[in-house]
Amino acid sequence: MKKFFKKISRWLPSKRKLIQLYAALLFNANFKGFVSGRLYQGGMKNICMPGLNCYSCPGAVNACPLGSLQGSFSADKSTLFYVGGILLLYAFLFGRMICGWLCPFGLVQELLHKIKTPKLKKSRVTKVLSYLKYVILVFFVVIVPLMYAFRDYPLPAFCKYICPAGTLGGGISLLASKAQGSYFPSLGPLFTWKFLLLVSFIVACVFIFRMFCRFVCPLGALYSLFNKISIFGIKVDKPKCTDCNLCVSKCEMDIRRPGDIECISCGECVDVCPTKAIVWKGPKIFLKDNEIQSVSADDNDTQKKNKLNPRMITRLISSILLIAVLVGSAAFYWFDGADNGVIDTATPDSATDDQADVEKGYDVGKLCYGAALTVITKDGETANTVNPVKTGKITVINFWGTWCGPCVAELPYFNQIATEYADKVTVIAIHSTMAQATAPAYIAKHYPESDMIFANDLASSGYYNLVGGMGGYPYTLILDENGIVKYKYDKSLHYEELKNSVDAILAE
Repeated sequence: MKKFFKKISRWLPSKRKLIQLYAALLFNANFKGFVSGRLYQGGMKNICMPGLNCYSCPGAVNACPLGSLQGSFSADKSTLFYVGGILLLYAFLFGRMICGWLCPFGLVQELLHKIKTPKLKKSRVTKVLSYLKYVILVFFVVIVPLMYAFRDYPLPAFCKYICPAGTLGGGISLLASKAQGSYFPSLGPLFTWKFLLLVSFIVACVFIFRMFCRFVCPLGALYSLFNKISIFGIKVDKPKCTDCNLCVSKCEMDIRRPGDIECISCGECVDVCPTKAIVWKGPKIFLKDNEIQSVSADDNDTQKKNKLNPRMITRLISSILLIAVLVGSAAFYWFDGADNGVIDTATPDSATDDQADVEKGYDVGKLCYGAALTVITKDGETANTVNPVKTGKITVINFWGTWCGPCVAELPYFNQIATEYADKVTVIAIHSTMAQATAPAYIAKHYPESDMIFANDLASSGYYNLVGGMGGYPYTLILDENGIVKYKYDKSLHYEELKNSVDAILAE
């Protein structure tokens, strides 16, 4: 039995790389998304994950903390307090230990660095460059979003212009899916810039240990401010420290001493300290303390032979539970059949006899699915519902969100169409399930007397998914008077495109 435990323990997810891999899989447990190209839109997306992981990654089951923070600046105070509270909780608990143990993009960087090439060692230059991430935190995550928030709606500047995790997980992963082929025509200079930036980071990480983490990542900068007061992590027992600097030499980060703002609590320094001055904060169930000089080699061998290590048993039990959670999560998201509300797949009452047998779906030429959507106004939800396929007019269905920059930028064009074609066209702007509480205030500020009909999507983005939404916003369908799909757009639209589409249907 002892030998069995010892053999099994070598493969348990208790070493740091395995825990990093486990965390990456758990936070991206929607494996079905990589196959279908659809994003998970359920309730878990309202929870921020600890590390850097793009909301738009097809496997992601949680929101990105940085994206959520930038988007919360113009929302109601409860949203800002909610996002800020989650980030503070993570920071007080773990500090930058999240970077070393739980961040998926941190794992990617470390694996890239394992490629055998000459490596750039840390120096005074890298220590100076390590302060760049604080500049990026202040400017791209705080100042720029706030500037836009005061004018209209916050611009998630870091996510939009820099974040390589977003390009890799939310961009390339989606484009790799056959279901997302329609996005290629909408790619432009911004994606080209971010793709080149991603390639630059990937190449740099081969030669420089955690290049992005050390010099650019604003999330790491935020967590680093709490390193010394976090519950978990690494600290130095100063009376035992002899300032030999073996720990600093061993570490590939730009630390001055273990546990400072640049420390990711990887634990590499623990075993090299000759005086056992470096210790773990918090419970030590999974992590082995420095055992140098603690017992003689003979005594240590005797202990291994005669005593079954309680930590080994604890790790085995905990590992089984963790793996069960991962398998259960993957199964849940794969077979997720959330209640999406009242879906109407019947033929619209206004359909002609010739169209009654038209195949139902969301592709051009098909009879669009309907749904009873709750109408919202500047005062909040109402008791009224609207079915997009039963308006009796040309219907423009636009899926948007107050958190989506391109969505709010194109909404005035939809409003203009709703006004100019009031007798012939119904424009229904359907807010996503994310941050729906912010919609009434936004409507009150920008469209209090609009001819558009605003509505909420069904639970778990039920209607969005039903009519072909793949996770990208904005998304627009244009139906004729009988509910037949005439146009479908997986991109932002301008007034001329909308007008030409409506005029073409009217001319038929």
